[in-house]
Amino acid sequence: MFDGPEPIYQQIAQHIRRQVLAGDLREGEQVMSTTQFSTTYRINPATAQKAFGLLVDEGVLYKQRGVGMFVADGAQDRLRGSGRAAFFAEKLDPILDEAAYLGIDTEALLAHITARTNREAS
Repeated sequence: MFDGPEPIYQQIAQHIRRQVLAGDLREGEQVMSTTQFSTTYRINPATAQKAFGLLVDEGVLYKQRGVGMFVADGAQDRLRGSGRAAFFAEKLDPILDEAAYLGIDTEALLAHITARTNREAS
């Protein structure tokens, strides 16, 4: 499962972020312990702990001493906000730059987006 080029702890963190964004993990819901996570996915417990620590630092998870890790209140909104900012900066801005180099104007971009959206809605 965690076989991408990024370090495993980053892949784990991204996996949990996606679960929160998708609503599979809801605010206040308990997540697997690092021990359960490491056993289930056959990874080093320290790697799982590093991923969970990263998510705690980001405010996605919080630790309740002696009980476990939980999804923090507002985690989904926080992830959406940071994800949108990253999407525009890392993905859309370079595409818009390329469109400008190719002479594709705003009207053509909007027409394509509208057509694509209508096709997917059908």
